[in-house]
Amino acid sequence: MELKIIHFYPDLMSLYGSYANAALLRRHLEDLGNTVTVETVDCGQTADIAGADFLYMGAGTERSQKAALEDFRRFGGDIKSAAADGTAMLFAGTAMELLGASVTDCDGKVYEGIGLAGFTSVQGKRRFVGDVYGTTPLYGPAVVGYMNKCAVISGVETPLLSSLNMGFGNETEKGPEGYHADNVFASELTGPLLVKNPLMLGAVIATIYRRRGTALPEDIPAYPYEEQGYAITEQQLRLRWEKK
Repeated sequence: MELKIIHFYPDLMSLYGSYANAALLRRHLEDLGNTVTVETVDCGQTADIAGADFLYMGAGTERSQKAALEDFRRFGGDIKSAAADGTAMLFAGTAMELLGASVTDCDGKVYEGIGLAGFTSVQGKRRFVGDVYGTTPLYGPAVVGYMNKCAVISGVETPLLSSLNMGFGNETEKGPEGYHADNVFASELTGPLLVKNPLMLGAVIATIYRRRGTALPEDIPAYPYEEQGYAITEQQLRLRWEKK
């Protein structure tokens, strides 16, 4: 298949190696025999969202996030149409907050989100920083990652992670985290998320194939170094929270 990834604001929203989510996804898709094009979109540029197979935006500072949101709103209708059409998408780190109804900064200024989901984000002076270890309804093994955010996110009805053993969720310590609705994946976890969690990467790839109406190949390449990296991180984080 010929597949297209759209990567929004790769320079503006690029904290914690966020670009690697798109880079790793591209490599895995190519290893499955696909031809993959990555189209980057910067402020003021156009994008053929309807022709994309995957939409992505990474993490940025709160200041960069507001600059991205100011430009990103013009794509709001197209993003919602793509979501309804089954297009796979991932919004990682502070990019997740752009999908909601609004983002309120630490000074109380309210910024309108694109309204793909109804949740709201309120940023405060306190930062929630540290490793994350949690569970997802998508599969059995744990999800691991890192978080550095200052927002409390309210009103998420379908979180990506149902609970956390370690870390701050959308609203509370060890609470549900992220947002997930069929083909839409969003989480404040960085690190980056798909690199640290091979099964999450697999879930995204399965979503891309499902929209195309194509079955995944039976002979899927093995990536032992990715599995080993995940296993080490999962074990160390599990040992930490079990000792508490």
